[in-house]
Amino acid sequence: MADKILLVDDEEGIRKVLGISLEDSGYQVWTAQNGEEALRLFQEIRPQIVLTDIKMPGMDGIELLQRIKEQDSDTEVIMITGHGEMDLAISSLKHEATDFITKPIHDEVLEIALKRAQERISMRFALRQHTDNLEQLVQDKTRKLLEAERLAAVGQTVADLAHAIKNITGGLKGGVFVVEKGFELDNRQYLTQGWEMVKSNVEKIANMALDLLNYSKEREPDYEQCDPNQPAQQVCDLMVSRCQDHGVVLKRQFEPDLAPCWMDREGIHRCLLNLVTNAIDACGERPDAAGMGEVTVRSCQAAGWAVEYQVEDNGCGMDEETQGKLFQRFFSTKGTKGTGLGLMITRKIVNEHGGTIEVDSASGRGTRFSIRLPRVQRA
Repeated sequence: MADKILLVDDEEGIRKVLGISLEDSGYQVWTAQNGEEALRLFQEIRPQIVLTDIKMPGMDGIELLQRIKEQDSDTEVIMITGHGEMDLAISSLKHEATDFITKPIHDEVLEIALKRAQERISMRFALRQHTDNLEQLVQDKTRKLLEAERLAAVGQTVADLAHAIKNITGGLKGGVFVVEKGFELDNRQYLTQGWEMVKSNVEKIANMALDLLNYSKEREPDYEQCDPNQPAQQVCDLMVSRCQDHGVVLKRQFEPDLAPCWMDREGIHRCLLNLVTNAIDACGERPDAAGMGEVTVRSCQAAGWAVEYQVEDNGCGMDEETQGKLFQRFFSTKGTKGTGLGLMITRKIVNEHGGTIEVDSASGRGTRFSIRLPRVQRA
């Protein structure tokens, strides 16, 4: 029960009689003879219920009601009115008074008004307690859900990583087996083949470790102003021998006189290298290998962007389901030949630049990746 009541009335007799009645009912009672004194007491004792006369000299009951509600909107204020003050009583209800009682005050009427105020206080307390419990429940459930999702993500990552490592170790074991056969049979061709298999898978492990480190590390692009054609040109120069080994024609279509732009040159070089490497591999997986495989690397101006890069091939292409999985961790279209990290790293670097990466492909008609980089102003 709310045990504090502030009684406000300019008539001393009413304060004494009502005060005794309220104390007999179990309340702690403070009294004030005007609105100013009532406000001072209200700030000190913070009662849950205020019982005030509606007509008083100076600050009347309506103004006191408004001032109290400004300080604590939860305070229950019961107005005391005289005959002929019904308009004022109704006005007080508009200002969120709990109830009003008329003079002369009957104990039964006062008890009903106080009971109504108590019910409102109890209901508000129960609602807040329920809301607090609900908020705590939501926080607990959210924390558990996030923890479950984190553990699931870790578990999935470990499973995917274990699968990728298993594929690589399988290649290593195969290479070791061929090398051992070469020693056993004194066959130099087996020795060479097996050693190449071992070297290839060791390189794959090293690249996967580097990719994992790059992906896990949060970093800002190391911006520098450069010719946007430069990283594309360097990647093409680096891939010439690989294209020759795979029987692929490498075409360069760089738009001349592109304005210098700010980018992380090494990061974009890595992105283009991943895309060109994938494009060359895709050319070797065409179901109909008739004709030469072609990979085209383009740079061009794109409206609203600093530069757009395109890497296009006439390889095997991809269906919609495969395209939807491209940027997932450890997903590879190359089977055991790939780690499934290249495109994931590529998208991360592009996102760090605030750019976009898109793919356009269909089974049997090749693939085109497009990277757009935004204009960046640097001091």
